[in-house]
Amino acid sequence: MIRISAAATALALTLSVAPAFAQSAVQAGVIECRGGPTVGLVVGSITEFNCLYNGNVGPQQSYRAVVRRLGVDLGYTEATTLVWTVLAPTAQIGLGDLAGNYGGAQANASVVGGAGANALIGGSNNSIALQPLSVQGQAGLNVSAGIASLELRYGR
Repeated sequence: MIRISAAATALALTLSVAPAFAQSAVQAGVIECRGGPTVGLVVGSITEFNCLYNGNVGPQQSYRAVVRRLGVDLGYTEATTLVWTVLAPTAQIGLGDLAGNYGGAQANASVVGGAGANALIGGSNNSIALQPLSVQGQAGLNVSAGIASLELRYGR
C-alpha cells in the first residue's frame, strides 16, 4: 500500500512538472519502442526495446532502450509497445540526439491486453521529454506502479 501511494505521488509530481516543460518545448517527432517478454520481479523489472524515431525533420533513427522499473511490479507480459511524442527545445533532432537517460513515474496493468502511462524527462541536459504520458500497449497478466528509468542509446 505504501509503495502504491509513493508511486501515485511520484506520478503526480512528474505530471505537475511536465506542463511547464512542455510550454517551452516543441513537438519534434515520435519514437516507438517494441520489447519482448518481461517478468515482474515484485519490486521491479528490466525490459529491453528496439526503437525507431520518426522526426518531423530528418531521417528515421534507430535506438536501443532499457527500461528499469522500481516499485510494485507483478506478473508477466509477452510483448510491450511504447509510443512517445518527443518534446524538445527545437523541432530538428540530429542523429543520436535522443540518446541519454530519462526518468519519471509509471503505471500499467494488463489482463490479456493492457495499457499504461510513463512520464519521462531527460536526454541531453534534461532538455527532452518523451511525451509526458506515453501510450503503452502490452499482452499478458501484469500490474505495476512506481519509478521508471529509460536508458536510450543510438543505433541497433
